[in-house]
Amino acid sequence: MKRIAFILIFIIATLPTWSAYAQQLPQFSQYIFNGLHINPGYAGYKNQGYIQSTYRDQWVNFPGAPQTFTVTADLSANEGLMGFGVSVMSDKIGPTSTNSGLLTYAYRIQTGRQSFFSLGVSAGASQYSIDGEWAYNDPNDPEIPEGRINMFTPNMNAGLFFHTDRFYAGVSAFNLVGKKALEREDIALAFHDFHFYLTAGLLVPVSDNVSFKPSFLIREVQGAPMSYDINGMFLFMERLWLGASYRSNMNLGNEHLMGNLNNRTAVALIAEIFATENLRIGYAYDHNLNALENYRNSSHEISIGYYLTSRTAKIKNPRWF
Repeated sequence: MKRIAFILIFIIATLPTWSAYAQQLPQFSQYIFNGLHINPGYAGYKNQGYIQSTYRDQWVNFPGAPQTFTVTADLSANEGLMGFGVSVMSDKIGPTSTNSGLLTYAYRIQTGRQSFFSLGVSAGASQYSIDGEWAYNDPNDPEIPEGRINMFTPNMNAGLFFHTDRFYAGVSAFNLVGKKALEREDIALAFHDFHFYLTAGLLVPVSDNVSFKPSFLIREVQGAPMSYDINGMFLFMERLWLGASYRSNMNLGNEHLMGNLNNRTAVALIAEIFATENLRIGYAYDHNLNALENYRNSSHEISIGYYLTSRTAKIKNPRWF
């Protein structure tokens, strides 16, 4: 029972943000540069091969804090009317970890001279693990698993994505299958609840060398507050992105939740640079405005992306979303 008490203390100590974060799939501040994280319909959008790796270290130095690593790759075919993608993810929070792999296909319909509508589907599998040795070991407690327990489940996501050269909008649903497989194992993991995303943004020219990209993202997950991101990014000389994001919750339909779960806010400072015509490097610094603010535990996120062909080859129709 000592180990159970230890885990409960950890969960309660992080409850104001644990329930808002851990019940959801891992989130990224730099999803605005890679929509494949939130919508399979995005696959092939850049109209060329692109590989990106992202590492997020959340609540630095806080025991058991989330650490997430992903690699995504996508490309287009059939003159941009089809997109293919692959993504792998490793996420660890306290005694639990999640590993997943997905293959993505998107079909794109041209609706205007520079407008496209796509439907994307991704399918794969997820592995959920619980490490029984993460906390204090009590050999007399039969409720604590010995060693590591692994559970596997299929997974499927779907999304719609519309874009022009200056505007985009998308809606998607994650974890469409696999919940029953976990329930048969008598495991209730909120990670595998339905996740819904709604996003939109546009690119506004400010001058010859400066553009502004406002955007938003709304997330809905069962048992957690509806959350939203409001982002503002400036593009300088078509090479450097600088901006910020504000993240908070909405009380719509979640009045039954604990009060502190409906009151979570954070800000993120975001930068990304095209180091070369093929290589882009991004960084985001997140800071909580409440919840864990007193612990001074902020989050860091680093991304590295690489175009398989030079961006100059697509200069007639650059993709900034």
